[in-house]
Amino acid sequence: MHLYRIIFLFLMTFFLGKVHANAPEYIMTVAGQGEGIYSLLEKYRAKTPCNIEQFRKINGLKKNQGLQNGKEYKLPIFLYTYNGKSIRTTTGVSDLPWAEKVQKYNEIMVRAGVKTGDYRDNRELWVPYHMLYCKAEDVPLEEVVAEVLPETAAVIKPAKNVPLRGTYEIFGEKYARVPLESTKLSGKVFYISSGHGGPDPGAIGTYGSHSLCEDEYAYDVGLRLSRNLLSYGATVYIITRDENDGIREGEILPCDKDETLWVGQRIPAGQSERLFQRSDQINMLFEKNQSQGVRYQRLIAIHVDSDDRTEQIDMYFYYRNEDAESQALSVTLYNKIKAKYDEFRKGRGYEGKVTSRDLHMLRETLPPAVYIELGNIKNRTDQSRLVVEENRQLMANWLFEGLVQDALDK
Repeated sequence: MHLYRIIFLFLMTFFLGKVHANAPEYIMTVAGQGEGIYSLLEKYRAKTPCNIEQFRKINGLKKNQGLQNGKEYKLPIFLYTYNGKSIRTTTGVSDLPWAEKVQKYNEIMVRAGVKTGDYRDNRELWVPYHMLYCKAEDVPLEEVVAEVLPETAAVIKPAKNVPLRGTYEIFGEKYARVPLESTKLSGKVFYISSGHGGPDPGAIGTYGSHSLCEDEYAYDVGLRLSRNLLSYGATVYIITRDENDGIREGEILPCDKDETLWVGQRIPAGQSERLFQRSDQINMLFEKNQSQGVRYQRLIAIHVDSDDRTEQIDMYFYYRNEDAESQALSVTLYNKIKAKYDEFRKGRGYEGKVTSRDLHMLRETLPPAVYIELGNIKNRTDQSRLVVEENRQLMANWLFEGLVQDALDK
């Protein structure tokens, strides 16, 4: 019995030592000027009585003791080393709904700019203390407007006291009525061609348990941009079309294959046939409008990149080789987006590019054109540029401002 007891104590000591070695640590943060415990924990979506008490305990603070500016503190948020398999096997908690909530928490922290990098990429998984030890306490994990969005949310708001430009069913029931805000773009023609569609979804990214299809997000931004242009009196041809989608709200835009080409043409499966169908249709419309005396026509091709390295990519602008008007259009849009980042995302920087490329939709089309990559559909941070509805509207708004500038400069 004595020998068994010795073996048992040895195994328990070994086991507990192993657990302690792999135990998660608390993440650290530095208190800012005027920051208190409540505001600090609210920033991390962890302001609960349980977390507040734990914060004071692990930092040795008395009940009414405040924080010191510039001092480092432990947060009641555990840092686990993600094992590359699942949240449940990483934390030892088998509850699937709980794991899904932890996943959502981490994704929201990335979009809010509080957490650097996705846990599946950098192996850093955050679990707030209350999620483990005070599960009755809850913090609503509301979506965060992040990445490119400034403080004022960009949403489509009903116009007041302005005439109606027209009703366009392509935008969906909620957004079909388009106000006439201005006539500044009257006589200007725009071709909005969102990439892929029909049998070709384009690039695909993984977002939790969902698939993000390039054609759906490029199309939604294209619709929002088209609606803006129409409200300023422009003539707009929406080249890729989905008659039953319209402008969509929310994060996940379901993938489908029912898109058609202007107007009512089935999109073929073959890539070459599909590309020439698109460029031929645009060229036919361009020549028709040109013959009727239209002087300003522009093609806007909207895509989402897919970089297997999963690197973050700012918006890129490509122009046609040796085409001064195409280059000027691209530079104008690039400068507009860069200026917006400098204004609303100070210190963040902007690393987008503007350059020429030998792409079909630039090489084989007649109007001065710009080919836009909205981001990397496989990058976690870039995905917030797509899935957050306000961000899609904001991109459309900023591109619209650039197009207005280009048109009025001519």
